Amino acid sequence: MVHESSTTVEEYLQDLPASRRKIITELRNFILKKIPKGYQETLRWGMISYEVPLDRYSSTYNKQPLSYIGLASQKNHIGLYLMNIYQDKNVEGFLRNAFAEKGKKLNMGKACIRFKKIDDIPLNAIGRIIASTSVNEFIDQYEASRNN
Repeated sequence: MVHESSTTVEEYLQDLPASRRKIITELRNFILKKIPKGYQETLRWGMISYEVPLDRYSSTYNKQPLSYIGLASQKNHIGLYLMNIYQDKNVEGFLRNAFAEKGKKLNMGKACIRFKKIDDIPLNAIGRIIASTSVNEFIDQYEASRNN
């Protein structure tokens, strides 16, 4: 687990054990290559967060930026939070199929994929999922979910 004193992504990474830092850094670089323009990288909720800045969209239920992706080193796993999976069942189905095709077991909560090594996840499919939702589409999905 990371010290709660981390205030920047760089500090967060520095606080990780070397083995976790390697995996998180690799995933962070992968996310930064795939994520559509307009999302902002921050450290929030005790993890690296990719979110819609409040100056772009502020009508959230908790007055916090909309989180699109989270990346965290947890006690027993690495967590990759893909919120568009939670908001779009077609994207979730695509992810489930990708895990099955790779012959890997999906360990997932509502939007959190839990794993220990990068080889445990279908990285190409995850890249497609990350790249698939623009900021405008994500805001639209969020608003539709709030209207239900």
